[in-house]
Amino acid sequence: MESGQTWRELLGEIIADSHERQRLATSLGINPLSLHRWSQSETNPRLQNLQGLIKCVAPKYRTRLVQLLLQEFPDLAIAIEGADHVDAAEKIPTEFYESVLDAYTQTRKDLRMFTVSNRVLNKALAQLDPNRLGLALSIAVCMPPLTDRKVRSLHEVTGVATPPWQSTLTLEALFLGIESLAGYAVTKGRSFAAENRTGQLGFSPVRWEEGEESAVACPIWFDGRIAGCLIASSTQSGYFLPFRQDDIELLPMPSRTIQRGKVAEYRQRLSQIILEASRQGQPISIEETERHVWQQLEEELLDQLLKSKE
Repeated sequence: MESGQTWRELLGEIIADSHERQRLATSLGINPLSLHRWSQSETNPRLQNLQGLIKCVAPKYRTRLVQLLLQEFPDLAIAIEGADHVDAAEKIPTEFYESVLDAYTQTRKDLRMFTVSNRVLNKALAQLDPNRLGLALSIAVCMPPLTDRKVRSLHEVTGVATPPWQSTLTLEALFLGIESLAGYAVTKGRSFAAENRTGQLGFSPVRWEEGEESAVACPIWFDGRIAGCLIASSTQSGYFLPFRQDDIELLPMPSRTIQRGKVAEYRQRLSQIILEASRQGQPISIEETERHVWQQLEEELLDQLLKSKE
């Protein structure tokens, strides 16, 4: 440890690296400018931020930072002792894996996907956004093809969030195509992050939601194939600090305005099919009927898009 050095001077050295400064700010949920002000003695961090700084700083600096912090904040000793156990506390407990497997084996097939998905999403939300800075998680599934053998779009089916979004996301049940971050990630077969609204990945996803400043999309694999995508959105810029596929060839999907008009027909179409099956005395699976209606809607939207380009 350099003689006479303060924790603020050490912090100044650490954040001289712009990438490290952004990483720390994102992890702490603060503006990078706050880190600069701490290093210049312009402001004092709160106890919660000091604890977070100890936890998030690169391991090679941690011991030295703790020693220097105690010189100015001797009462921090108890909090630092607790921070030594943070990594262990953040591990996902075995009981959670057991609960997911139990849900998968004990839930009816038609309810299994939603039961397991919501259980995992709620746990992930608590794990990824413990300070409730604003995080949304949703799952979009690959639409099974109605005619050819190519998957043409994704369909958002469930989601959870912390404020400013509603705890249970009100999804519009719209389709996501190659124009979306999720579509891009699924097409490429690996995760992609958009750290802000401009200048990422060489393309700009067009479906930014209000309050969304960064996003990441991660393909979901099942039985060796991509089944859908996990989409995470944050109110914080730069919040998210990367597989193969053969049967996916996503197309651009129509605008939200066009989609809403078509999606509005969903319930009526579903009711008509169920009613007709009832009249004919034929057994019908709700799960299969719902999928068939969504397939029809997707096909019609794609046809409409192609005709508009002719």
